[in-house]
Amino acid sequence: MIIRGGQVMLPGEEAPVHVDVEVVDGIIVRLGRDLPVNGDPDVNAEGQLVLPGVIDPHVHFDEPGYTDREDFYHGSQAAAAGGVTTVIDMPCTSVPPVTSPANLREKLNVISTRSVVDFGLYGGLSDQSYREVFPGAIEELAPFVLGFKAYLTSGMDTFRRVSHFQLKKLLEAAANVNRPVLLHAEDADYIRNAEAAARAAGSTPADFYRSRPEAAEILAVAVACELAEETGGELHIVHVSTSRAAEIIAGAAHVTGETCPHYLAFTTEDFERIGAPLKVTPPVKREPNRTRLWEALASGVLSFAASDHAPAPVEQKHTGSVWTDYAGIPGSGTMLPYLFSEGYVKRRISLRRLVEITSLAAARRYRIDSRKGRIQIGHDGDFVLIHPRHTHTVAGDSLRSKGRVTPFEGMTFEGRVEKTIVRGRVVYDAQEGIIVPPGYGRHIRREGK
Repeated sequence: MIIRGGQVMLPGEEAPVHVDVEVVDGIIVRLGRDLPVNGDPDVNAEGQLVLPGVIDPHVHFDEPGYTDREDFYHGSQAAAAGGVTTVIDMPCTSVPPVTSPANLREKLNVISTRSVVDFGLYGGLSDQSYREVFPGAIEELAPFVLGFKAYLTSGMDTFRRVSHFQLKKLLEAAANVNRPVLLHAEDADYIRNAEAAARAAGSTPADFYRSRPEAAEILAVAVACELAEETGGELHIVHVSTSRAAEIIAGAAHVTGETCPHYLAFTTEDFERIGAPLKVTPPVKREPNRTRLWEALASGVLSFAASDHAPAPVEQKHTGSVWTDYAGIPGSGTMLPYLFSEGYVKRRISLRRLVEITSLAAARRYRIDSRKGRIQIGHDGDFVLIHPRHTHTVAGDSLRSKGRVTPFEGMTFEGRVEKTIVRGRVVYDAQEGIIVPPGYGRHIRREGK
């Protein structure tokens, strides 16, 4: 394959350059002007931007287990349609959760023939697995996973929250195998008491917000950062929703953070207007959090963006009560379109920073950057082709996810994903849809220890 005529975003460049890209056996082998025909079909990228394929490092594809909500085939299709070439799946929303080698093997046996994009996995630590298989499972899982996920608050009976002491021991164990710990950071004690008061008050989006406001995240992040500094373990705070939490992360050693498009796009006022389609945890917050999160992402205080893709069917999202409505949205397919339009086009971030927050920074964090995250000779031929002058209007019914309820419904974004290419093969085309069979995606593991 040779991608011809596009404006290609190369590593370290502030602006795209007009260059052709040749891929052989899935690997980028040559960059240059007017490359000679190599016998494979060319991809015409004239008038389009050619960016590194997006890495979505936070998805819940729910398989095996909760496949009424999502599965790897539908989730990876949705991701591909949004320019994503690699996803990293969370361990907690599988049955059984990925907390032991046996559970990992069970998951891989199911999903290995399902994905249309490449995928990595995280292992996890819950209160149950801490008592049953810790610390041996951490060492056994490490060669197959890119990090370990834990929760300081959890509503999942199959994946209960860890205590502060258990988190400390996880940070130590993960450091011994050179893996980061990913943390859902909200304070369980605060939420337990605040939720009781909020439930007594009513069942509105404002009540749900009051059950886990800014303070719940700030308290948890502060404690977790102290534990990371004490242990020297690598800590990554997922889905940061408050600007103060981002500031704490920036001041801590060994700690990074991510945020999500919905925290950049919406506030509590939007939650009150939109309702259940915008219910996520942590919930969206008051201004000026949204504005300051954009600033944190642009400056590098927050390392990258992730979708926290976690959809559910209509009947689970609209139950009649904010307390029982499912918390999660189908975000993988809208992540890049939103960030391109509202970040790059609106000049909140540069094109170079867009590439960093959607691809390179996550590849570095999870140490897969020897093959992912750059358009560079020797790397996988992963690309997203965007037509900057075309637009895209979000319609839940057109999403390829099993979940079609999105808070971005009806929003029009500048720029449209025309093609998504994984290892030199077009997996998604705006005109033709998904054009590879399930199972084309490969399990990605870290190279080295």
